[in-house]
Amino acid sequence: MASADLALPAVAMLAQVVSAGERAGVRFLEFFASAIRNPHTRRAYARAAGDFLAWCASAGVTSITDVQPLHVAVWIELQTATHSAPTVKQRLAAIRHLFDWFVVGQIVPHNPAASVRGPSHTTKKGKTPVLDATEARQLLDSIDVTTPIGLRDRALIALMVFSFARVGAALAMRVEDVYVQQRQLWVHLREKGGKAHAMPCHHTLEAYLHAYLEETGIAGDPKGPLFRTIARGTGQLSATALPQANAYAMVRRRALATGITTKIGNHTFRATGITAYLKNGGTLENAAAMANHASTRTTQLYDRRRDGISLDEVERIRL
Repeated sequence: MASADLALPAVAMLAQVVSAGERAGVRFLEFFASAIRNPHTRRAYARAAGDFLAWCASAGVTSITDVQPLHVAVWIELQTATHSAPTVKQRLAAIRHLFDWFVVGQIVPHNPAASVRGPSHTTKKGKTPVLDATEARQLLDSIDVTTPIGLRDRALIALMVFSFARVGAALAMRVEDVYVQQRQLWVHLREKGGKAHAMPCHHTLEAYLHAYLEETGIAGDPKGPLFRTIARGTGQLSATALPQANAYAMVRRRALATGITTKIGNHTFRATGITAYLKNGGTLENAAAMANHASTRTTQLYDRRRDGISLDEVERIRL
């Protein structure tokens, strides 16, 4: 329980949790340690809960047992002035889930956030920046693959484009997660929620992965991380898995070097791959299966085919 993820909310809520009794403190720590498995969700929920109870303290609420729906409603209203609607909805969800956990543990009699409504928000298209096929091809071709870092970067970007992999799943892969089945190279991904997902490799991805594994020599380390940092001062791959922040910095650096001004990130390649697939006659249902989406409605957020259509229509305005 002494993880960095749990330390921040534990400190922020100490007085209010202690005032509700020892069982409340244990229940609170269990919420973050046991009920939330995704580290990104855990951090986001911890920030939301910490901010909320810090605000409650400033409003004179000294115990979690004294929190009322009005407190939650006022805090949510204040959040809308500084945060986007999706962020406010996520923060409200964090408070709801935390107090649900307290209710089940018989710490509080009711959930004060249950009746509070968040801001309205609907969207049919995601905000992730997307590259067109020409830009994506240009980016991949621009990478110098005479070095281990170039081979790694090209393979990582191609994996996200051609398998629709989330960066978290890509960076969690081991060397043995690239394997041959029925004379075809496959990749095994561990996606959100612990879902296992296998995908056959596009021929371009297959060539890039083969080159990366063979020319860097990591093929002989099946249990080691697939994508690794570069050992300081050697230019060679280390035994340490590449952190997500490093992958983002790499993507930004590669894009700028290629002359791509769009502020892309790791998630750009998932959306780029899905859009390219759909533009070339792929079906939404198959795209959802390939992306390991539970619903095609989620996949539709990544479909940017209408962006080009909209631009064409705008250009009809001739003066």
